[in-house]
Amino acid sequence: MKYTYLIKYAEIALKGKNRHLFEEALVQQIKYALKKLDGEYLIRRMQGRIYVDMEGNVDGDEIVEALKHVFGIVGICPVINLEDDDFDGICKAAVEHMGAEYPERKGLTFKVMARRARKDYFKDSMEINADVGEAILDAYPELKVDVHNPDINLYIEVRETVSIYSRVIPGPGGMPVGTSGKAMLLLSGGIDSPVAGYMIAKRGVKIDAVYFHAPPYTSERAKQKVVDLAKIVSAYTGPIYLHVINFTAIQMYIYEKCPHDELTIIMRRYMMKIAQTIAEETESLGLITGESIGQVASQTMHSLACTDEVCHMPVYRPLIGFDKNDIVEVSKRIGTFETSILPYEDCCTIFVAKHPVTKPRLDVIQRHEENLVEDIDRLVQEALETDEVIVVR
Repeated sequence: MKYTYLIKYAEIALKGKNRHLFEEALVQQIKYALKKLDGEYLIRRMQGRIYVDMEGNVDGDEIVEALKHVFGIVGICPVINLEDDDFDGICKAAVEHMGAEYPERKGLTFKVMARRARKDYFKDSMEINADVGEAILDAYPELKVDVHNPDINLYIEVRETVSIYSRVIPGPGGMPVGTSGKAMLLLSGGIDSPVAGYMIAKRGVKIDAVYFHAPPYTSERAKQKVVDLAKIVSAYTGPIYLHVINFTAIQMYIYEKCPHDELTIIMRRYMMKIAQTIAEETESLGLITGESIGQVASQTMHSLACTDEVCHMPVYRPLIGFDKNDIVEVSKRIGTFETSILPYEDCCTIFVAKHPVTKPRLDVIQRHEENLVEDIDRLVQEALETDEVIVVR
């Protein structure tokens, strides 16, 4: 059967006078998601509903899969959309729908759930429920009615048009990307940071990213791995501007001048400084990292306090209370896990000390950073000048 797709949202409905702005942002994200499919589409907004009509030979599963990547959608419903509200036509369409969607009907139970938004329609909701249910039972006597716990809920919405559907496919939820400002993600080739970017974007934040590359200690394959991760995440977030920074000279300088048990903390502080500079230049409102308390030495409470001290803009850590299994579960669900575990070296892991400090003191870190004063400002500026921007979509 040829379906129209009813898009359901949740939080947007609570936005009051600004609701239309969020609806329009959602429509734009739907357009972006559908652009890669063959065929033409029409998006309609009617009475608090968004409908997607597809033209051409487009596979329904492909449409649903594309829409499942759009933040703000909580449900995707393949509907029969009737322009005519003739009740005999409604009954006929409901019978056809049940036949097409549930060819194996023996033993199944159903319930009709009508919603009459047009109060001038000549039947009320209870009458529609009873009469459509009777038509279905006449056509398929093997079905049974169960109003308490049915196998199938058949929804009938009487609005400007009539929509009939029984499947509500879960969407990702959240808010449309771009409705909550923009932030800069510190993206590595690991499991955590792509998940962190996904989770912040789910709250409506537009994502850009920065990756610290350290040739020859990290290869072009490691860089491509990060680009591939950004591409997977961009299916949810829209295009990502990925800033690739050559960090080798800074890493080597820190390695030569600072205690090795503090290498990760001091390197991390300079990564945050550089990321913050790029974020300010690109009008981002904060930084995003994939850190989780206690996961590694650089992510203890003491270490995070030392890292944050160099930042004056907010640092968002959506994974802060997650354990590794939680993070892995999300990464598998969004499709980044298999890429994240590819064995290409990361710029941080190359210089990890055998026994890194787990409870660094800020005053000690700052004192040891004084060893860098001769050249560090120049090296930071040179690193910023290596910025290679890759538009990932």
